[in-house]
Amino acid sequence: MTSTKGLEGIVATTSSVSSIIDDVLTYQGYDINDLTEHASFEEVVYILWNGKLPNEEELKSFSNELASHAEVPQQVIDQLKSLPLDKVHPMAVLRTAISTLGLFDEDADKMDEQANRTKALKIQAQIPTIVTAFSRIRQGQEPVAPNKELSFAANFLYMLKGELPEDLEVTAFNKALVLHADHELNASTFTARVCVATLSDVYSGMTAAIGALKGPLHGGANEAVMKMLSEIGEVDQVESYIKNAFEKKEKIMGFGHRVYKNGDPRAKFLRDMSKQLTDTTGETKWYDMSIRVEELVTKEKGLLPNVDFYSASVYHSLGIEHDLFTPIFAISRTSGWTAHILEQYANNRLIRPRAEYVGPGKQNYVALEQR
Repeated sequence: MTSTKGLEGIVATTSSVSSIIDDVLTYQGYDINDLTEHASFEEVVYILWNGKLPNEEELKSFSNELASHAEVPQQVIDQLKSLPLDKVHPMAVLRTAISTLGLFDEDADKMDEQANRTKALKIQAQIPTIVTAFSRIRQGQEPVAPNKELSFAANFLYMLKGELPEDLEVTAFNKALVLHADHELNASTFTARVCVATLSDVYSGMTAAIGALKGPLHGGANEAVMKMLSEIGEVDQVESYIKNAFEKKEKIMGFGHRVYKNGDPRAKFLRDMSKQLTDTTGETKWYDMSIRVEELVTKEKGLLPNVDFYSASVYHSLGIEHDLFTPIFAISRTSGWTAHILEQYANNRLIRPRAEYVGPGKQNYVALEQR
């Protein structure tokens, strides 16, 4: 056996959930370009779970059902209030909270298809409530209850800020959710499938996925991008900052992708939203700095921005705290994780690869008194 580092190029399973072919991303065959321009996030979740576009009645029913599950058990809110809020990262909180949700679901260990789909629906509905509740609690505020009359994207912004969002804010956030919903067999999705392939429950698979997304090489990139932009500070400081980073051989987060060869097709939508939002807020420097960083990195390294790069300035312009960027990624990617979990259950086989052994050859055991 010969190993492949990072499993690069290895085809580990079959899936209909999403595809990346010739740098085109699709969800169940629907082009990400069309979905980002026209679809609500609720439609995308429906597509990922059902393999088709919903008609008007199906979408209305699905959206209402999603909204009906948005409240979380009071015990979970109480748990959030008991945490050392100034010492923990929101992704660690989210990982724990999703695991806790499973303790209050009497059907957590039921494994029939309908029970698993209901759990997926509950988790998708409740994860924004958890993230926004944590954000408000650590600011000394009470959580805002979900508003069932709002769309998924609008409701998140409402629960976060306690006021109705502007149309442009909802449009931008909806696009971000659509763009992050799924991405073939990425690290967190693979983790979720490995977990549930043992026939562990949906909550365990989700907790495992969140743990994988927590790592900076996967979900934390947009937070790192915003940290970089904040350190740069002004447009006229970009060149010296990036030049210094090159000299120190530091990685510029938000660029390049193992799968895409000609650039991440999702980046252009967030670039446009960054421009619109920063124009609206009057803080155009975030967009201007981002453009200049892109120019320098592309010229020097030949790398193009990925979905994380411009999502940083989009989320910042929406007034979202920087360490919530990755939990927001998780809110969106829950739709894909659960789609893959359901797909894994439907045609399951334990995922158990082999490893190429590189340790010492045969060694003899020596009795303790002779060592």
